[in-house]
Amino acid sequence: MDRSRKIISWLASRKKKIFFSVKKKKISELKKWIITNNEVYHNSRKFFRILGIEVKSNFYKNKNWDQPVIHQNEKGILGILRRNYRDNIEYLMQAKMEPGNINKLQLSPTVQATKSNYQRVHKGKKVPYLSFFKNNKKFPFLVNSLQSEQGGRYLFKFNKNIMVNTDQNIKLDPNYIWISKQEISKLIKKNNLLNMDSISVFSCSIKKNLNDLPQHSLYYLENWFKKLKKKYFIKRKVIPLSKIKNWYFNKRSIYHKSKKYFSIIGIKIASNSREISEWEQPIVQEMKLGLSGFLTKKMNSAYHYLVRFSLEPGLKNPGLTCTVRTSDVKNCLKNNNYADLKDSNLVRYYLKKYFIGNANGKIIYNKIQSDEGGRFFHSQSKNIIVQIDEKEKIKLNQNYIWMSHNQILHFIQKGLFNIEARILFTCLNVKNIL
Repeated sequence: MDRSRKIISWLASRKKKIFFSVKKKKISELKKWIITNNEVYHNSRKFFRILGIEVKSNFYKNKNWDQPVIHQNEKGILGILRRNYRDNIEYLMQAKMEPGNINKLQLSPTVQATKSNYQRVHKGKKVPYLSFFKNNKKFPFLVNSLQSEQGGRYLFKFNKNIMVNTDQNIKLDPNYIWISKQEISKLIKKNNLLNMDSISVFSCSIKKNLNDLPQHSLYYLENWFKKLKKKYFIKRKVIPLSKIKNWYFNKRSIYHKSKKYFSIIGIKIASNSREISEWEQPIVQEMKLGLSGFLTKKMNSAYHYLVRFSLEPGLKNPGLTCTVRTSDVKNCLKNNNYADLKDSNLVRYYLKKYFIGNANGKIIYNKIQSDEGGRFFHSQSKNIIVQIDEKEKIKLNQNYIWMSHNQILHFIQKGLFNIEARILFTCLNVKNIL
């Protein structure tokens, strides 16, 4: 049997042994959560809060809007243990139950924990293997990169993405398994199998290409980015949840009056595989299937990716994203007033011509991946990469630019690529991880 199929069978066997229950519940009835007109927060004042923000920006068609956000004022650890076993690189992954996972279990990093969790605010079990990622003198880090989370749903949220090499003989917890680089390359081609946090750590460990002949110099790209950074702005101000315009905040949930975008719901969880056996929490529920898409094209004998400048309400600084990114494909395609970007006509053009239906170009990656299930409930996006002919000329505006493989790695290391773009880039390049 193919080893990757054995891993899928192992996951299925873990599912049978893990008890797991998630039930929706009114926000107002969540145990240990305090609901006020201003915010929703845990009675420990730890974990996270739900806040309202007022946003102003000249980057969007709708220059002013309000929305709820998750505020988690602590940096979590996403850590993967790596070893060289019989001349084969392997990574220690866990079959982790998250309440928002659409398929119950996904392959998560060795450690995936918020600060509140690994400090055991919940008074639950210790996080296995945490010591490897807390002491970089004893266990030198191969990767140690601070990266942003979803800027449309979180407010200023970052996690430490860490990879540590070990030659120790480690006793395996039943929910953990060593997986080779070759197997990771196969598993990433399955829907919703590797979780977002695993792919995020791998995105920080992709190796450079030996031959990389970019169309533009890094100096040119840095200046392009600086000019757009000066041109566009985004500001946000925390406001009471009860005052966010065009949103309903009632005892059951928080949702937009158009019933688009996303909502905040409550859930009650019971499981025998987590640090505590029962808990309740708010969680983000997306309304529709999203889409992240990269166009790629060979230039100067090197593949380039079409990158877009980005501003997001939950990120303090401007950044970079993939060619197209939408949380609601259908609405983006049909609505000429889609909220949103001044680039929306160009985004819609790219979607229709390259990513939807009979795409122009060769689709070289097309799978569904989930958002992290600890804060997002059944949230999924189609991840598509389309390779176009090197002679094809496409519409561009000043917010778009072509970048080579190594240049994307440069900007990932600087923390400028958002999580959706990092995930998509890694789906194609995971075979080149450390």
